[in-house]
Amino acid sequence: MAQKVKSKQTENLSNMKSETKTNEIKFVLEKQNYILLLIGFVIIVIGFILMVGGGTDDPAVFSDKIFSFRRITLAPIVVLLGFAIEVYAIMKKPSKKTEKTETESKE
Repeated sequence: MAQKVKSKQTENLSNMKSETKTNEIKFVLEKQNYILLLIGFVIIVIGFILMVGGGTDDPAVFSDKIFSFRRITLAPIVVLLGFAIEVYAIMKKPSKKTEKTETESKE
């Protein structure tokens, strides 16, 4: 009886050790997705930087600089492009190649 309990304990310890070796930190998305998220964020920031400016120092004077092509057309398009890249990065499925290597490593 004591030998059975001892053998079960050693078996549990060996199972725990093997599980800790195979336990890797897994993220929700792949590395490529996070890179695309970062690229999208940078593009959004660039779009907002393009919108900056066009004001005047004197509040009594009106400046037409706020209606420039860069601020009215280009910057919003750049921001929307950044958000589109963000959505794509989140929705992108992992490649089949990485799925195969993950299933092989589990076995």
